[in-house]
Order: sequence, then C-alpha cells, then structure tokens
Amino acid sequence: MSTAEIIAVGSELLLGGRTETNSVFLAELLAEQGIQVRWKTVVGDSLDDVGDAVARAAARATIVFVTGGLGPTVDDVTREAVARATQKPLRLCPQAWRVIKTRMKLAGRVVSENQRRQAFLPEGAQRLRNAVGTAPGFFLKWKRAGVFCLPGVSHEARTMFNESVLPILQRARWLGAPAEIRTIHTFGLVEGEIDRRIGGIIPPDDPIRLGLLASALGVSVSLTWFPQKELRKRATSDDVAAKSHASLDDPGKKVDKIVSVLGDYVFATNGRGMEEVVGQSLRAQGLTIALAESCTGGLIGHRLTEVAGSSAYVDRGVVCYSNQSKIELLGVSSSVLKKYGAVSGPVAKAMAQGIRSRSGADVGLSVTGVAGPGGGTRSKPVGLVYVGLSTPRRSVTTAFRFHGDRKTIKLRASQAALNVLRRWLSNLPVEDRPVPRQADGQTGR
Repeated sequence: MSTAEIIAVGSELLLGGRTETNSVFLAELLAEQGIQVRWKTVVGDSLDDVGDAVARAAARATIVFVTGGLGPTVDDVTREAVARATQKPLRLCPQAWRVIKTRMKLAGRVVSENQRRQAFLPEGAQRLRNAVGTAPGFFLKWKRAGVFCLPGVSHEARTMFNESVLPILQRARWLGAPAEIRTIHTFGLVEGEIDRRIGGIIPPDDPIRLGLLASALGVSVSLTWFPQKELRKRATSDDVAAKSHASLDDPGKKVDKIVSVLGDYVFATNGRGMEEVVGQSLRAQGLTIALAESCTGGLIGHRLTEVAGSSAYVDRGVVCYSNQSKIELLGVSSSVLKKYGAVSGPVAKAMAQGIRSRSGADVGLSVTGVAGPGGGTRSKPVGLVYVGLSTPRRSVTTAFRFHGDRKTIKLRASQAALNVLRRWLSNLPVEDRPVPRQADGQTGR
C-alpha cells in the first residue's frame, strides 16, 4: 500500500492568518484512491525549512505532496527549496512560460519578471498543467518517492489533482483499493463518555482505525479500514494483524455494534447534517415548523433552509431579539418576561407556543439564551440556553449549559434545538427540563 505525506507551505499558516485546508481534501482524495496519508507537515516560507521537510518526507513516504509557495513573490520558495533539496538546478520551462504570458495577456495584465520566476522548474521535473491559474505545478521522482508540487490555492490544487496528478499515480501503480470509511454522528454525549461506552469494540491492535472528533455539532465517531483483500495481505506479513484478522471479515458488524451501544444519541450514519435529518422526518410525516429565535439570530432557519426542498416543511421564522419583539410578534406576556427574564424556561415555552399558534404550523421551536461574551450573571451565565418545543398536545422546555465563544455557543444552541426536534419527531423522550442541571456538560437531551 502506498503511503503519502502532505506538506503545506506558508508562514501565514503558522501565524494564524489563514486556515490550512488543502491537506483535508487531499487526504480524502488519496483515501479514495487507496493511498494512506501517514503524515502532515506545515512549514513556513523558509528555503531551509521547506527543503528539510521535503527530504524527510521523501525518505519515509511513497508520495509527497507540497502545496503552496509556487507564486510569483519573493516569499514563494517551494521551487528553490525542492531544487536545493534534490540537487536539481532550476531550468526555464518554455512551455510553462508561454502559458503564463498567454494568461496574463488575456487578463490584460503586464507580464513581470516575477511571473517569469514561476516558469522555472527543477531539472527533469514534469510540468503539471494548471487550467484555472497561472502557477504551474510539477512532478519529480526522487529517492524512490514521487514529489508533487501544487499551488496553495485550493480550487487550483484540486483541479490539478484530478486532471494531472491522478494519471501519474495510475501509471506509477501507486493506486490501491479505496479505504472504507464509516462515520457515526452523535449529539448529547461528551467525547470521554463515548470512549467509555464503545471501549473494547475496536481492540488497540485492530487494523480498523477508530477516531473521535468533538465539535460544536456533537461528536463524530469514524472507523476507517481497507478492503478485506488488503487486510489479508497485511495479515500474512504481520503477526499482530494476523491475530486480529478473524475479526475483520465484517467490519460493518462493529459499526452496527457502536451504533447500538450509543443508542438514540446517534442522529446520522450517512454524513447527513442534523438539518437534513429533521427535514426528511418533517417531510415524511407531512408536518410544518415555525421558528422563534433570539440568541441564535436566525441560524436555525438558515440551516433548515439550506436543504433543498425545505419549503415543504419550513413555514416561517422570526428573529425576536428584544423583549418588545417577543411581546409584539409572539404574544409573550410582559408579566412573564418581567418575572422570569428573557432567558428562562417559561419565556422559551411561551415563544414556541406563540409562533406555533400565530403561524398555524404543526410545531413551534424556540431558543433563547446568553451567547456572550458579556451579558451573563451568576444565575444566568454565558452559555445558558433554553429550547422550547410546542405542539397542539404538549409544550416542553429544555435547558442547556454550553461553553465556548459566541459563535460556538450559537452553533451549539442551534444543534441542540434541532436535536430536541429530532427526538420529538422520532418519538424519543424529550425531557421537560426548564432549569439547567448543575453539571450538565456539553449538552443534555
């Protein structure tokens, strides 16, 4: 099985100016081609550092991907660094230079000496065509490894991978059977509790790779394995793998076991978001929903309407930030607001009842809370959120305590509200809990 290392070049990636994303989609594309990414490296715009990173990667990986540093400015040093590391001098590539000049002319721009720098490639390197940008990439065989250098602009790198890199990988016979990946999405349990519940299902020496990723949307459990043909190859040459091979005949059973253990905290196993899950359920049951949002500022409505066809079940949404708007638009009693405050269980319940009765929708969903960073008190701290759900038969309120910055709390609040809706739609218990527990953790039901 071929292994790969991805090197992202750019000092801004180390200084907080930009988020590195190329390694994410490259790892996904490579996994689809049966190539296992074993290492990722981020390095600044330094000739020595980039050269050292390339040398280390070529010594331990079959394939090396370098993204970034191919532009026309003085801090774009990837070409020079690779040339120095491989001891292959830079040579002008006439074809690359013609393409650059043509592109610049069509754009009505003057070609500068800096642009000409982009046409210099290490001696013996193969130019990789860039159909959507000016910077050419290149491919070089060195130390039994294949080194691919791609632009740092994501859409350029992705296009070049599909059009220029894949054919080379195929000719070199570096492709293998695609990795199998299953992801189980949960909400309502913290990472440690999930780890405790599923402990022992995937033994430490099992070739199936288990991963847990916590985010504002919950905790995702991922299982990655290679097809049984690949696993048998590994088992014959690895005593540890051989011992566990008997358990690998049907990895899907382990996925089912984890889903069973985590129970109704699982909201999807097919990559769908919570908004898609509840949308499908609302559509299937022929129900409509109306929203009353305070601290989330319309985020729930935005997420629901991001799903195509959501007009079949989303009736309306109201952003009622002020107390007066809650009174005028939802009919919340001023006495209730005065007695309990806007961030309270009774107000959340009144908001849900008000939007449902005034809209005529089947379900009313509301949220009110303290998103921060200011505005919290001892009795109502930052992160306190109430979700209300109202139907013709029942109205409930659930309290949550979240942590994080303003953006994170808003996102978690929207996920919690949609999860309350999901549970009701699935006939699962929805706890009427208008007062937060003392140690609620990330979320509650």
